[in-house]
Amino acid sequence: MPKGFFNVPQAVNEPIKSYRPGSPERAELKAMLEELRSVELEVPMVIDGKKVFTDQRVRMAPPHDIKHTLGYYCQGDMSHVQMAIDASLKAREQWNAMGWQHRAAIFLKAADLLTGPYRAKINAATMLAQSKNAFQAEIDAACEMADFFRFGVKCVTDIYKMQPESAPGIWDYNEYRALEGFIFALTPFNFTSIAGNLPVAPAMMGNVVVWKPSDKAIYSGAVIMEVLQEAGLPDGVINLVYADGPQTADLVLNSPDFAGIHFTGSTRVFQSIWKTIGENIFKYKSYPRIVGETGGKDFIFADPTADPQALAIAMVRGAFEYQGQKCSAASRAYVPKSLWADVQRKRAGNCKNGTTGRLYQLCECSNRRSSVR
Repeated sequence: MPKGFFNVPQAVNEPIKSYRPGSPERAELKAMLEELRSVELEVPMVIDGKKVFTDQRVRMAPPHDIKHTLGYYCQGDMSHVQMAIDASLKAREQWNAMGWQHRAAIFLKAADLLTGPYRAKINAATMLAQSKNAFQAEIDAACEMADFFRFGVKCVTDIYKMQPESAPGIWDYNEYRALEGFIFALTPFNFTSIAGNLPVAPAMMGNVVVWKPSDKAIYSGAVIMEVLQEAGLPDGVINLVYADGPQTADLVLNSPDFAGIHFTGSTRVFQSIWKTIGENIFKYKSYPRIVGETGGKDFIFADPTADPQALAIAMVRGAFEYQGQKCSAASRAYVPKSLWADVQRKRAGNCKNGTTGRLYQLCECSNRRSSVR
């Protein structure tokens, strides 16, 4: 039971480092890249706080250098998924009973580890296993994940502050508790920060989690789990499994203790998950919470005062950084007619084809479009 009012440290965005030639962060990152490339890791699952190895070892390689072996992860089966469910349910009561400020302290510590001693490691793991450059890895794996943890704690405090009004002579107040069961976190390949946030966000509120990352992000996911354990996360609160996706979903979504899903991925997969939950609704102890992010249409809206050169660069970077493989990739632009001719010329200079016409004609290597307004 809390014995005071607690003001958590103010959440601020983590500053992005430049990695300029000669900078200490550049030297540290290069050394970490060489270190990780020099060894072949064996990556186990983590269930109930313990490393779980199997005989089924799956090779991991950089997408940009497929001949190089980063290591092998231990493929699990449905018995391991059930172990993870059981471990989460075992940890639930004690984790839910822990004071929110103590839970918050664990994730604030994790943020400090990410931006401190683990910064080079999480960035290097993301660069090697997910083919991001130093800048993309820095803003994703280190900075945004730390921001998720710190601002997540702020959101937790804001939720606990939400209390009802009381009539005269009556004091009404809310006490918050976790959901009845476990959360299933299903995370994507393209953002290490999302892979960290989806299992951590519900855990902050006292929930327990079974976490299955994308097969392409297991290498960096193992580093996230290492950080969480070093920060003091109790055993069984977040359980990391590597198993067949459809089989895992079938087992999880048929469990009476399934309490919710936190998902980022394709629209088709999420629709299938939602359909299965609906068909199984009579099995569950409570109505599951369904939270998912799928594909969208992100746009650039240019003001008439925009600098044409800056706008052209922003359009190219917004659409094509990381090959456009992210939910934040710009897929349309609204450009004032007064700017379009100048932007079009500058944009043509940036396109490898150098063709002319509307933007989608101008850049024939693209399937992204622009509209003149």
